[in-house]
Amino acid sequence: MVEMRRILCPTDFSDSSRHALEHAMVMAGWYGSQIVALHVGNPMILLGTVMPVPPFLNESVPDDSNRRRLEEDVRTWLSPAIAAGLRTDVVIDEGNPAGCILGHARSLRPDLIVMGTHGQTGFERLLLGSVAEKVIRKATCPVMTVPPPAASTSTLPFKRLLCPVDFSDSSIAGLEFGFSLAQESNARLTLLHVFEWPSDEASARRVLETSEFHRQWEVDTRHQLDALISDEARNWCTPEPMLACGKAYQQILRVAASEHADLIVMGVRGRYAIDMMLFGSTTQQVVRQASCPVLTLRS
Repeated sequence: MVEMRRILCPTDFSDSSRHALEHAMVMAGWYGSQIVALHVGNPMILLGTVMPVPPFLNESVPDDSNRRRLEEDVRTWLSPAIAAGLRTDVVIDEGNPAGCILGHARSLRPDLIVMGTHGQTGFERLLLGSVAEKVIRKATCPVMTVPPPAASTSTLPFKRLLCPVDFSDSSIAGLEFGFSLAQESNARLTLLHVFEWPSDEASARRVLETSEFHRQWEVDTRHQLDALISDEARNWCTPEPMLACGKAYQQILRVAASEHADLIVMGVRGRYAIDMMLFGSTTQQVVRQASCPVLTLRS
């Protein structure tokens, strides 16, 4: 069972961060967690130029009176969690948003960060790239990114979970987290393994489409996926192994849409340069394009 004592929930008072709070509340309710709301005041500087931003992102914290006002604003933002009887706390900081989030993650040692994203195109996509993706890459705890409510297709509590599995240690860790969530929510959990085409896609497709090779690959891979599901897990959730072929992120997004997934849980390799390349080609695309929240665990 996953232990989750503290959830860090950054807020800029936007609809996106309010939507993220709803997901943090579900997790806190299941695990008995405290929600720590973090607001960072900072003029946003991009590409060497000060860009016009909403007032709540251009807020500094120059004196105690302004800090107290911001604390009250954050407590008002937290009022749904307070009304639900959840334990809460407020932290106010000033500086680079991603850096501050990561700094407080190191000091507070949360078991999860839940944060909203701000869209998939233009300036909002750049914000995602400079804040949420940096947090995903560098945070040592799991991170859940929640798309804006206008783009979201997920429902609460989670009833359909998707766990991509490539049999690496990181993806197994993600699957274990997924099983814990499935136990809490009595959810259906899909284990997805994608055979990703190498650079010579046409040749790989011809090999895989050879009936005997395809049959043996399917039998062996399903056996490997079944071996990851304990008898105990089968008692409190409905695990469903699934196989797909193609680009990993495209297949993950396709299955998430077709299965109406409420949450994607992914293990992320993140310690070395090659892992950063893999992040860019798979996890980054899933986080940016998914219409449901994505929970990533970096190993």
